Amino acid sequence: MAKQLQAIRGMNDILPEYSPAWQYLESRLRNLMATYSYREIRMPVVEPSPLFSRGIGAGTDIVEKEMYTFEDRNGESLSLRPEGTAGCVRAGIQHGLLYNQTQRLWTMGQMFRYERPQKGRYRQFHQFSVETFGMAGPDIDAELILLTARLWKELGINEHVRLELNTLGTLEARKHYREALVEYLSGFEQELDEDSRNRLSINPLRILDSKDKRTQEIVADAPVLHDYLDAESAEHFETLKSILDAAGVRYVVNPRLVRGLDYYSRTVFEWITDSLGAQGTVCGGGRYDALVELLGGKPTPAVGFAMGLERLVLMLETLNLIPESVQKTVDVAVVTRGDGVSAKALPMIEQIRTGLPGVRIQVNCGGGFKGQMKRAFNSGADYAFIIGEDELANQTVSVKPLLTDGEQENMDISAVIEFLKKRIQE
Repeated sequence: MAKQLQAIRGMNDILPEYSPAWQYLESRLRNLMATYSYREIRMPVVEPSPLFSRGIGAGTDIVEKEMYTFEDRNGESLSLRPEGTAGCVRAGIQHGLLYNQTQRLWTMGQMFRYERPQKGRYRQFHQFSVETFGMAGPDIDAELILLTARLWKELGINEHVRLELNTLGTLEARKHYREALVEYLSGFEQELDEDSRNRLSINPLRILDSKDKRTQEIVADAPVLHDYLDAESAEHFETLKSILDAAGVRYVVNPRLVRGLDYYSRTVFEWITDSLGAQGTVCGGGRYDALVELLGGKPTPAVGFAMGLERLVLMLETLNLIPESVQKTVDVAVVTRGDGVSAKALPMIEQIRTGLPGVRIQVNCGGGFKGQMKRAFNSGADYAFIIGEDELANQTVSVKPLLTDGEQENMDISAVIEFLKKRIQE
């Protein structure tokens, strides 16, 4: 007997019972983007590997440990995308969307990282990201943060998230800070955890957010990035904070917040929750003004953010914030009785569907009358349409309420349409 095939570990099926929660979140995201006049862009899930080693940084954990990389039949190194920003920049450069233009873009889809699967962290995951180009001021940084703050309110989780902010300054300022940080940490090299020792020469800023207790104690006395900031970056950050203050958005300045990717500069931010245990970051982003030029384009200011949908869905489920109406998939269940009635009733049902766009009608194909009625009750439908030979002959439907004690009524097709318009569509 052949071994049963199963999904790859960390790459999960989203079953029909869970799909409504995803559809609810995705629809809220799409609607929000429309209200801010952002446009959707869709990129391939496979990109040339150098896009990520150049864009994300060869010394990052993503590139060193987590990318799914392979050679195609032409010997070209390809990778499943681990994040969306680099691909969006590549598409913008390739199609002439960026130079001397402003763009507000969003994308949503699967990403891939080889990690140890755990709750809220998977090898194939879904990410929603927003990328803006051509705007250098702190006002667009603020718009992205205000946009996310509005999303939390619409989802009902605004009291369960907090905003942390920092500024990394220019790449030149970070270079001077990096030198000071490496000099300080080198004196404690043997006391650092293994990952931090490996990062010391490649990506030392990542040591600042190490979770190792001893490393955290060492980092507590390390030089502070804000002491190395250039004046323009400091002013940019102060203006951003003043906009958020005026809009009533609460935040905490976290001088150790650096984000994990090499392309960030100036503003970085994270929205964090305590509702998901160890996986606390639900959204993160910041400025990446040098990335477009790094990937072969003209110098272009840019800022964006990304959020993992698995974590957001998990949060909505944990806090019981998915509306009951979202879970409902059937408004009307069609029950037939008599030989051959089911097939003959389908044209009648199509007429009703035409008159009631958006009403969810499920036809119980096959089975006896009692079994069909049981499925109708279990479906959660508001009404059952009962159609037998008499109803077929007279082009009528017997409408039975399933959630109330209302009377069963016999109606012609036009009356059924008007009846449901008043009770379901409204």
